[in-house]
Amino acid sequence: DAAEPGAVRRYLRQFLSDPRIVEIPRAVWLPILHGVILRVRPRQSAEKYAKVWMPQGSPLLVHSREQATLLRGYLGERGIDAEVALAMRYGEPSIPAVLAELAARRCERILVIPMYPQYSGTTTASALDALFDHWRRVRNVPEVRWVRHFHDDAGYIGALRDTVRAHWQRHGRAQDAGGKLVMSFHGVPRRTLDLGDPYHCECRKTGRLLAEALGLRDDDVVVTFQSRFGRAEWLQPYTAPTLEKLARDGVHTVDIMCPGFPADCLETLEEIAMEGR
Repeated sequence: DAAEPGAVRRYLRQFLSDPRIVEIPRAVWLPILHGVILRVRPRQSAEKYAKVWMPQGSPLLVHSREQATLLRGYLGERGIDAEVALAMRYGEPSIPAVLAELAARRCERILVIPMYPQYSGTTTASALDALFDHWRRVRNVPEVRWVRHFHDDAGYIGALRDTVRAHWQRHGRAQDAGGKLVMSFHGVPRRTLDLGDPYHCECRKTGRLLAEALGLRDDDVVVTFQSRFGRAEWLQPYTAPTLEKLARDGVHTVDIMCPGFPADCLETLEEIAMEGR
């Protein structure tokens, strides 16, 4: 809600209390969360948020609202009479509040689009948890469908391709100088892959399809994972060490993009565009 420690603490308390996010027994994890992490991390994170904060608020919320507005107009131009509502899994506008508002507008059929291109139990499933936790307490539940993923959708891959081409037209192409296109996805613990989560495979498929759409060779592209948290092994290769290795190997230029984030946020604007640079 704001780039200050109190607001970040409220967000982290909700986010890191989600059992889909941290799969450690509650009796072990909650004392660590409340006794250590929520005392230290909010101030550190608030300083990072302050670097990317916009006059209108959080970049993620600002861009997501714009997406919802444009989608509403897109549907209206095609004669589709549908409400388009934005809800945040953590923070405001909350999923319960938005669903209650849609119910008040007598919306009886709802299509849910979790804004995670690649499915993961830590993201898509968590959003669905919040939806059905709300409807569990509602007598008149609407008809519901949801989009499970869109990691290989032709429109999604085409949009990524067009974004890269537009960047190359404006700034030149790193590959012309022997560089690389690095695709950095949000990381999750390696354990999730071992337990059957398809996220890693879907990230790799997105990378392969985008490389094909751009006409790139395998050695032109590197798929990495960012935002590691804690000491456990996460999906590899990690983004930051990969950038260091590319430099040691003599790669002079790197283009980096984040195909798992449909809207710019702290992970793209601060972690990649600032810290990564």
